Amino acid sequence: MKIGVDVGGTNTDAVVMGSAGVAGWKKSPTTKDVQSGVVAAITAAMESAGAQASDIDCVMIGTTQFTNAVIERRSLLPVGVIRLALPATSAIPPLTDWPADLVEAVGCNTVLVGGGYEFDGREISPLDEKAVAQAAREWAKRGLKTAAVTSVFSPMNGEMERRAAEIIRNEAPDMAISLSAELGQFGLLPRENSTIINASLADLAVHVVTAFRKALEQLGLVVPLFISQNDGTLMRVEDVERYPVLTFASGPTNSMRGAAHLAGIGDAMVVDIGGTTSDIGMLRKGFPRQSTHFVDVGGVKTNFRMPDVLAVGLGGGTIVRDDGKRLGPDSVGYELTQRALCFGGDTLTSTDIAVAGGWADVGDASLVKSISAATIKAARTEMIRLIEANVDKMKTEARDLPLLVVGGGSILVDWHVRGVSEVLRPEFSSVANAVGAAIAQVSGEVEKVTSITEANREQVMEDARDEARNNAIKAGAIPESVEVIEVEQVPISYLPGNPSRLRVKAVGNLPI
Repeated sequence: MKIGVDVGGTNTDAVVMGSAGVAGWKKSPTTKDVQSGVVAAITAAMESAGAQASDIDCVMIGTTQFTNAVIERRSLLPVGVIRLALPATSAIPPLTDWPADLVEAVGCNTVLVGGGYEFDGREISPLDEKAVAQAAREWAKRGLKTAAVTSVFSPMNGEMERRAAEIIRNEAPDMAISLSAELGQFGLLPRENSTIINASLADLAVHVVTAFRKALEQLGLVVPLFISQNDGTLMRVEDVERYPVLTFASGPTNSMRGAAHLAGIGDAMVVDIGGTTSDIGMLRKGFPRQSTHFVDVGGVKTNFRMPDVLAVGLGGGTIVRDDGKRLGPDSVGYELTQRALCFGGDTLTSTDIAVAGGWADVGDASLVKSISAATIKAARTEMIRLIEANVDKMKTEARDLPLLVVGGGSILVDWHVRGVSEVLRPEFSSVANAVGAAIAQVSGEVEKVTSITEANREQVMEDARDEARNNAIKAGAIPESVEVIEVEQVPISYLPGNPSRLRVKAVGNLPI
């Protein structure tokens, strides 16, 4: 058996997965210390499944703790920022276009020094090692605990960043260092932004990982612990302490992966309805379609591997106004069971409409008898419009795919949605996010800029596939289970020599 956990801002969901599927599950409130909420959810899920600690092989956890920290501007460290690029890039310094309050949180400790590469690996200029050492000494004097190092085209060659890290460690041995070559994709500024955010989370990452480890100790679970990352695959818990940003958006990703698993479908549309919003996305081969745009995190453009998800202001707690003609965008959120009419509250919500209309059975139906038929009809019409219009926005092909409806607010949808072949609400859909964490695989990825011609195309593609497979195996995948699921080639017209950006992703199962 294995345990999947999703630690959200409101609820912590846990499922116990056995060979026959979900053996037990539990929704429990998320706690401030994280640890006690995880312990409560796992304990109840194991009791539900009749499982003992000795039955469990591993635990997989998805969390929004790091995303929330950036959005809420809390638990962030001041960061020493160094860019290896001069004489290039001086026109746009680090932290350009960042929100003022986030700049205040991470500080303006930025330095530009000589270094960096062209797209083909040639040096822009040699690394200015003395300037790097001077910056590190200055940061140490200011008491900084973490640093972010970025070099131009470091995904092609990360040697300068690694050398800069050595120099910084020599001057400040206890400083945590984030390297952009290990985090982001091509695109200097978004990759630099990602690296700075990662560095600012260094302390919180240790705190959260320690809480997860202590939770397992308290439960007597001496098993491997994995954390789910943005693309629906797993990373070792040790890596989360170094790369916390790779967990951003793991919540929607887990919900979509869990929905596909529960329904037994690889290609589908998914709508994950929570208390405040509905996240709509598309699955291909059981994995979310990845976004091709820069992703805004807390007001900063980044280039993380993120699922292409559209958030819509419709959830179980969405407030209904104007006799049902206007829904939201505000919501009662986690206060649904106190404020909604069907739970004895005084606020008309979308859940009340579903209960009064007779297609949902929660709370006390007698408390919503006063809602008029016209209000129910108007609100239902607006719900249908919101879902159908936004599902249509996310479609990228003419054929109609099934729509999987999951999440705690899935009770809102009981109609056929235009533009899809059928609407499915799988069993255990309310904890699809925890199921997605439990069934996650490990991945390997390769991204490079290379010149692809008719003569070398086959060899270049095969070499990239082999490298991606090997990276998945290094991450812990069983070799015979590894398969390539994504190949992306994009010509880069603004560089000489007609190069292309090539990205290949492979996934495989863990040996458990």
